[in-house]
Amino acid sequence: MIVTIDSHSGFCAGVTGAIRRAENELQQTGQLYCLGDIVHNGQEVQRLEKLGLETIDYDDLRTIHNARVLLRAHGEPPSTYWIAQQNGNTIIDGTCPVVKRLQQRIAETYNAHKHDNPQPQIAIFGKRGHAEVIGLQGQTNNTAIVIEKPEEAETLDFSRPIYLFSQTTKSVEEFNQLVEHIKGKISDLGFQIANFKFYDTICRSVANRVEQLKTFAREQDLVLFVGGTKSSNAAVLFNHCKQANPNTLFITSPDEVEDKIKSSNSPQGVQIARRAFKSSNLKVGICGATSTPLWLMEQVRDKLTILTGH
Repeated sequence: MIVTIDSHSGFCAGVTGAIRRAENELQQTGQLYCLGDIVHNGQEVQRLEKLGLETIDYDDLRTIHNARVLLRAHGEPPSTYWIAQQNGNTIIDGTCPVVKRLQQRIAETYNAHKHDNPQPQIAIFGKRGHAEVIGLQGQTNNTAIVIEKPEEAETLDFSRPIYLFSQTTKSVEEFNQLVEHIKGKISDLGFQIANFKFYDTICRSVANRVEQLKTFAREQDLVLFVGGTKSSNAAVLFNHCKQANPNTLFITSPDEVEDKIKSSNSPQGVQIARRAFKSSNLKVGICGATSTPLWLMEQVRDKLTILTGH
């Protein structure tokens, strides 16, 4: 058996930075609060909790005082900083630099044009309720309009200026489709295209992973995609991976490897599952999301090696 871990999978730079900040703080003090799961991967959260990290929610933030609180890579709205300051808490800002720059751009656009007449609309292409999007909306006093797909652009007033930004982890292709949709509506209604300004604020290190992952998946007989059930990025990348290679299984921990392989229900999957536990030249690829730690993918590899005796 040939087992390969995808070299492009694993933590993005933003998540890596937040986790390093957490580890440094815990090494010095042994205790640190984190607002929300530091990463949408239960295995990594448990590892850090053993070092002293405690995950809190917004209600907790309003009640704790004089503590050190880490903000994860997704970023937070200005209200979070204000609440922490009111209670004498110290913020350890782990916001991804790419997200931080986007927050600043949206805030600058909002403040520069909030008194214009007609009043412009700031739109964000992203997942409604996602932690990053909540932080972005906060830069506009929660007036930004969130659009998940082109059809939702109908909620915009095309006679007024539109400033469109994107959540950093969205698809470049889908963003471009949204841009063309809005351009078409403005043109059909006879408005000036100058009313519409758009900014591609998608992180390329994340966006490029889709094609890299598809290429990797096509080269394998069987793919084990390692991710957390809370991660939207894992769900998206897993679907891309499965489209490229139908023999792709979603794994959250090494303990699931044997059952997932043996329960593969497609005829081809059953054949591959049988080969996996026999000596063969089967190519097995292990990959994951931007929230998947390398150590977890390595544990899946080691578990597979033990089970197959290869």
